[in-house]
Amino acid sequence: MKPLTLILSLTLCILFIAAISEAKSIVTQPQPNQSFKLNQTKPQNVGSSCSYTVTIKTSCSSPSYTRDRISLSFGDAYGYQVYVPRLDDPRSGTFERCSTDTFEIYGPCTYQICYLYLYRSGYDGWLPEKVTVYGYNSKPVTFYYNTYIPNGIWYGFDYCRGYLPSKAAQ
Repeated sequence: MKPLTLILSLTLCILFIAAISEAKSIVTQPQPNQSFKLNQTKPQNVGSSCSYTVTIKTSCSSPSYTRDRISLSFGDAYGYQVYVPRLDDPRSGTFERCSTDTFEIYGPCTYQICYLYLYRSGYDGWLPEKVTVYGYNSKPVTFYYNTYIPNGIWYGFDYCRGYLPSKAAQ
């Protein structure tokens, strides 16, 4: 009977490992999003505006500073989106190596922020370490980049599927 028990135990272990490997993985690295579109159709809380504080820590491995144009977009699972067409200062290099920049941003009110994308346009290159967004209706959320932002594409994170109630998906 021992060989039968051993075979049964091994079979159960294999089934357990297979079930775990089927679990939904969480993307912990930023990804390019070629299909990302700025939200032009969703009403942006007409008449209301919320304040956000965004801190961006630039890696010590980044170029000494960048003159690249940096854009930012973040939002929630309901389609409310904040877009900043230019975070950098065109007159001087922003995002210096080993520094943290803080921005006060006003935009449509969101619920829990679950995605954030950066867009870089230029030739200097830039390596952000992390971006943290503090908002009125949501808990602070940090997105860890630790990689160079490619030129000319929205690049970042989208965790909204975990927040999306069934009715919001329609």
